[in-house]
Amino acid sequence: MISFWRIVWLILRKDLAVELRTRELLYTTMFFALSCVLIFAVAFVREGKALTDAAAGILWIAIAFAGTLALGRSFERERYNDTLRALMLAPAVRPAIYVAKLAGILVLLAATELLTVPLVALLFSEPLFDRPLLLMALLLLGTVGFACVGTLFAAMLARARSRDVLLPLLLYPVTIPVMIAGVRGTSALLDAEPNIGMAQFWIVLLLFFDVVFITLSLWTFEPLMTE
Repeated sequence: MISFWRIVWLILRKDLAVELRTRELLYTTMFFALSCVLIFAVAFVREGKALTDAAAGILWIAIAFAGTLALGRSFERERYNDTLRALMLAPAVRPAIYVAKLAGILVLLAATELLTVPLVALLFSEPLFDRPLLLMALLLLGTVGFACVGTLFAAMLARARSRDVLLPLLLYPVTIPVMIAGVRGTSALLDAEPNIGMAQFWIVLLLFFDVVFITLSLWTFEPLMTE
């Protein structure tokens, strides 16, 4: 049997090669995230001043909405020619398939955040880059927590007719703790006097959520996909 990480790399390389050729998911996700930020900026910025504490919430809303779109479209591809079914029938460790799909979503969301975060900082005049390491930790852990649950649900619903409706209905309630931790941690960094201790608390909490969600996802992926 092929080793776990070799399977992960082969599937991830396949997904990245397809995306580099078409750039469909990348452009769609970035456009959606940037549009979301611009709409909120028009609504909440008046005379060059934004509402207090608006930037953190809007940043994470944009990430969540763009991530949901990316998850749905990513597994839409796997429905063509029953690619997902072929992967499940291959002599491969099933959790490796999950990890590869998760890694692909994380790469896509990371590219989207590279544009979204500077745009939020610019439009809302917030010092998002004053403490870049803490911000990167919040974004990384929050995105992993959101994507690991989303990847599981998106794979589970890939063959469902109403998957576009069911995915957010299942995903958002479960990932609310991750979103709250991300927003509160980011807000702590954007206070007039940044609360570093509180930001670190939310980072630790996000790490806890990630460990729990990833463990449960790896444990349940194969039973859910083979039923």
